Amino acid sequence: MSAAHPWLDLSNRPTDPLPRDALEERIERILTLTNIGFMATIGSNGPIASPVEFYSEGLDVFIYPQPNSPKVAALRRDPRMSFAVANSMAGWASAMGVQLFGTGELLEPGSPDWLHGMTVFKYPASNWEVGRPIDRIPEGALLRLRPDRITLTEHFLRRSGYAARQFWERDPQAAVRRTPTV
Repeated sequence: MSAAHPWLDLSNRPTDPLPRDALEERIERILTLTNIGFMATIGSNGPIASPVEFYSEGLDVFIYPQPNSPKVAALRRDPRMSFAVANSMAGWASAMGVQLFGTGELLEPGSPDWLHGMTVFKYPASNWEVGRPIDRIPEGALLRLRPDRITLTEHFLRRSGYAARQFWERDPQAAVRRTPTV
């Protein structure tokens, strides 16, 4: 047992879910602690997972994928995807991350959803990194993932009597039917 974190002991396996508003707040916080996540799609030869830059609004994630990339081709064939964000870990006490599941939407340039997404995606910084003018909006499709379900893993929750793994579903009744596991 850890002297510093006795609540990490393997015998401490709470199963209580967080209230929905607290769960959503924790998910949103994790989505703001970094802007690099791992996007997984279903390619023609199997799964494709890639690190990508992202920005979030609430629980929605916006990604500017490289046009004509394998990720874009995979999404056009099958829009199902998952997206994972893990924050720096200095041991189990600080382990936390989220995995989002849903249908990726490629928003066409100039559409109202694309224009809104470009107010969320911080393209000036990205443009600067790759040598484009910072005041020019990129012209390609923008990917939006509006998740159907999210799994949050945060071991610090065990300290307060909550399960380390929490489940969010767009349909709140679906989340009630899930049994949290550690």
